[in-house]
Amino acid sequence: DYMDGYVDKMYRALNETIPDKHQRATISVTSPGFGAASSVNSAFMFTRLVPPSERDVSQMQYADSLQAAFGQLEGARTFVSQEPTISVGGGLGGLPVQYVLQTASVENLRETLPEFLQAARAQDELAFVDVNLKFNKPELQVEIDRDKANNIGVSPLDVAQTLQLALAEQRVGFFVRDGEQREIIASATEENRDEPLDLTSLYVRTASGEPVPLDNLVSVSERATPPQLFRFNRYMSATVSARPAPGTTIEGGINAMDRVAEDVLGPSFTTALAGQSRDFQETSNQLLYVFGLALLLIYLVLAAQFESFRDPLIILFTVPLALAGAMLFLWYFNQSINIFSQIGMVMLIGLVAKNGILIVEFANQRKAAGLSIREAIEEAAAVRFRPILMTALSTILGVLPIALALGAGAESRMPMGIAVIGGLLVGTVFSLYVIPATYTYLTSEDAGPVLVGGDGAAAGDGVPDEDVTAQQQGLPSG
Repeated sequence: DYMDGYVDKMYRALNETIPDKHQRATISVTSPGFGAASSVNSAFMFTRLVPPSERDVSQMQYADSLQAAFGQLEGARTFVSQEPTISVGGGLGGLPVQYVLQTASVENLRETLPEFLQAARAQDELAFVDVNLKFNKPELQVEIDRDKANNIGVSPLDVAQTLQLALAEQRVGFFVRDGEQREIIASATEENRDEPLDLTSLYVRTASGEPVPLDNLVSVSERATPPQLFRFNRYMSATVSARPAPGTTIEGGINAMDRVAEDVLGPSFTTALAGQSRDFQETSNQLLYVFGLALLLIYLVLAAQFESFRDPLIILFTVPLALAGAMLFLWYFNQSINIFSQIGMVMLIGLVAKNGILIVEFANQRKAAGLSIREAIEEAAAVRFRPILMTALSTILGVLPIALALGAGAESRMPMGIAVIGGLLVGTVFSLYVIPATYTYLTSEDAGPVLVGGDGAAAGDGVPDEDVTAQQQGLPSG
């Protein structure tokens, strides 16, 4: 009942913050049945907004405003979260930063958790901090005087059933009215079950059927205990959840938690990540493997195409240039390295490699025609400049709508467009200088597998190198 009244306050604060014309639907659930034992004093609310084209305020701005409005309400801790665009683990989400403390006993958590929470709430990167393990939840413990109860014929089961019927609103039957089947709920009236003292005013029947005041058989004590204990990786655990401050990424929130853990936690604790934080960590760690596999795949394909292990190495020199350009543009436009920008960086490996392919392939042809290495690469860079520029500009113009964040939900894909455009611009410009310079240093005068004569003999097919070179000098320059 208390949480139901608090949800009403949340709904009024929501309507004061977000106009009705910007809301499509709002649904609230008080005391969800699928949660933990503490769900009786919890609630959640979902709000769907109209499309971005119909409002002038972004979803992120509304989330920040709602967090400030809910922070003024008293009686409960409330946080605002947004569903992630991509969720690896699925589920209903939660706060972005979820930091798990693991230890061998619950007493370690009882001693250390308050200090950890106080230090975490003092971090500038974290706007809201909460924990799932609560040690301050009040609990009434009913202890039965078993000797006295046994003497008058009252069992512990009789006491438990009496308390359950009076307090738990149990369904005891059905009846039909107006053609509808309805439930019969047994419970004490609200005014008779509001205070702990009301427990002692209940009556329990003895074996002979006489009612006996429950106060004569039990003693009631109040204490604070966690309603539920949690385990993670088979350890006792507590998950500290946090919402990053405006302008702070999940990585910044995790780093703040790491600093607190280093200062507060002792050697008996270990830490782990959950939820969106674990998804972020896993995708970040896998990025290096993805880059490595992409580079290896392209290198092997190019090695088979050019029948050389040096030419693909020259071509792949453009990849670091493109990645540097992508990082530079992301920093300049104040974008983060997320899964979308990482996808853009992987795309760059293939997009910028084509520039080197055009130059190196044409240079090899001109070198096979009898030109020196320097003359061949200079002519290749000049002749291939226009097709390189055309392909780069067409790709940039195709990605430009993503970088400009056009359309609903396009803000999350903006880093991918910015990374691709920045990498193409920087990689294209510098590849026209770095590829020729690298080519002159790594390429030998041997032109590789070139047809000589009419019998199909080629270098490496049994013809001595000096003979092939002599025959190549006699080829026409065209």
